[in-house]
Amino acid sequence: MRFGMFIPQGWRLDLVGIETQQHWQVMSDLARRLDANPTWESAWVYDHFHTTPKALPEATHEAWTLMSAFAAVTDRVRLGQMCTCMSYREPTYLAKVAATIDAISGGRVEMGIGGGWYEHEWRAYGYGFPSAGDRLGRLREGVEIFRQMWTTGSATLDGKHYQVDGALCFPQPVQTTSAANRIPIWVAGGGEKVTLKIAAQYADYTNFDGTLEGFRHKSQVLQDHCTAIGRDFAQITRSANYNVVIGATDKEVADRLAFVEDLQIKGGLPAEQAAAMRENLATQPAVGTPDKIVATLKELRDAGMSYAITYFAEAAHDTSGIELFEREVAPALAD
Repeated sequence: MRFGMFIPQGWRLDLVGIETQQHWQVMSDLARRLDANPTWESAWVYDHFHTTPKALPEATHEAWTLMSAFAAVTDRVRLGQMCTCMSYREPTYLAKVAATIDAISGGRVEMGIGGGWYEHEWRAYGYGFPSAGDRLGRLREGVEIFRQMWTTGSATLDGKHYQVDGALCFPQPVQTTSAANRIPIWVAGGGEKVTLKIAAQYADYTNFDGTLEGFRHKSQVLQDHCTAIGRDFAQITRSANYNVVIGATDKEVADRLAFVEDLQIKGGLPAEQAAAMRENLATQPAVGTPDKIVATLKELRDAGMSYAITYFAEAAHDTSGIELFEREVAPALAD
């Protein structure tokens, strides 16, 4: 199994209590830490502008700016976002940004892309909030524009949502890691009628439901779409995101859950909402002692989940959970 990790950037109130002028130091130190440890194949950020689950006046650092900065301070680890909202930036512009960061990083960009969902954020930034059909229509057309620009150097499309005429992308992405000789595309989301159909056509990677039952079901839907269009299902790497709360004992797990809850409250989340989030977090697949997490992830690996993107809510404040995961979980799941 392969592993990536989200770098805290504030979106999930994970930088609360740290002075703003120290945020970049904390984030860049974590990025360098991942870069130096072969456990981690990739570092990730979220593409959001306001905190969740409530918009609060706390820092949320912009994803693609961070991608560029991480590219300049690391050498090995791959860099992705899970996931970029197609409609927040024109796809021609985004393809150019990604190609530039690919050059800065020496060919380490992963393009996570989706239709977008955070309605408050959309409206606050003046994007409106198009129907799900329009958002997914933009996703499909935008991914087509990416592929054209990254493989031929230009894109022309007279679509319903985007009209481009000879948009150039030079320099071309430098990486040669994918079969198509371009930046790998991760189509994120589990919508069965549209998103997974787009994934079957365009994705190098997918990212959807990380529970065992949900993962098996979404995988079957994806496979059916692949069969319908004649694509080899095995060409697509299936991933999922996991909130990791790990401790050597059940008490340590409970203490870490309490720390996360307290962080949310300090960030301004109402106590009852923070308590509900804690209760939900406690039931998730990658919460528990190392043996429990290993057993869960082995079942998921057997179901075809070969790339886990992890999130440690306390990472900006305490890396002991990451260290425990590196020592006792990752080696037990190594390919």
